[in-house]
Amino acid sequence: MKLKPLHIGDLTIPVPIIQGGMGVGISLSSLAGAVAKEGAVGVISAAQPGFSDKDFLKNTMQTNLRSLAYHIKRAKEISHGGIIGVNIMRAATHYQEYVDCCIQNGADMIISGAGLPMELPVLVGDAPIKFAPIVSSVKAAKVLLHRWDKKGQRMPDFVVIEGPKAGGHLGFSEKELVEGLANDYASYDEEVKGIVSFVKSFEEKYNRPFPVIFAGGVYDRRDIDHYMALGCDGVQMATRFVATEECDADIRYKLAYVHAKKEDITIVKSPVGMPGRAIENTYMKLRKTQRENITKCYKCLERCNPATTPYCITEALIRAAQGDVENSLLFCGANAYKIDRITTVKEIIDELNQ
Repeated sequence: MKLKPLHIGDLTIPVPIIQGGMGVGISLSSLAGAVAKEGAVGVISAAQPGFSDKDFLKNTMQTNLRSLAYHIKRAKEISHGGIIGVNIMRAATHYQEYVDCCIQNGADMIISGAGLPMELPVLVGDAPIKFAPIVSSVKAAKVLLHRWDKKGQRMPDFVVIEGPKAGGHLGFSEKELVEGLANDYASYDEEVKGIVSFVKSFEEKYNRPFPVIFAGGVYDRRDIDHYMALGCDGVQMATRFVATEECDADIRYKLAYVHAKKEDITIVKSPVGMPGRAIENTYMKLRKTQRENITKCYKCLERCNPATTPYCITEALIRAAQGDVENSLLFCGANAYKIDRITTVKEIIDELNQ
């Protein structure tokens, strides 16, 4: 049975799947455009989108904004007018400039996590773009929505719940993640229901739906049906789309997912100040005991100090996107080991929507 369309404001999404944003350089216009073309939401990562440009080292910020604008427009062209979003880390510097770039260049939505995007409603203002915070707890959802509601600010068009099985930066402590492994995080379902109940409590006051999207470890149709049964309106999936022909990453990055075993996937420390999930490799093993010699700071994160950080996350992620899989940070979700071949975006969407 086909999935029911997802409605976010005046946007109708035929397939209620949002492709998660993956930086640096993993989800740009090729992947996002292909996903949107199939009726889901394609998402570009705003994390260093200009990394491959010749001007990146000299004029990093200007190059990133120019590249983000290019990828939004290109994804729209590839998708034939499909729905394109941008993921912006709140921990990123020049946050407002990225938001403005999305609005000015026709992105349909902004999804923002890696910190609480407190000022996002003010930055978005009355622009037609949709926006959603990423939360991992009822507490975080309450902090944001109560604040915005009490101040009379614009409320989010939807909310993304990111669970403990997600890839990249995680809104949990390392202890929570490790202890949760013992029961496969089954108890988190209660948190999901709590967040859904809280978010939807605003529907009567504002006389409109508040869709909730679940992210983190969603791999197949059974997972989608499970989170829909908990009250979610759609899902966000990132890892599943990496090993596709359309993904913007180097083929060696994609094959790292194909070859990964369950025991290769681990929790790592990130300069963002949050734990993350990645494929363990030579580089990350070394970072447990040795700091990287950092010679250049890209000023990509608000709270990153090159004098104390264990490694440069920008350079580690750039090397990953370029295929240097042993000397980089290979973010992934908990189910990356289930991927056993390179496929296409269409095959995945068709499989999930039947």
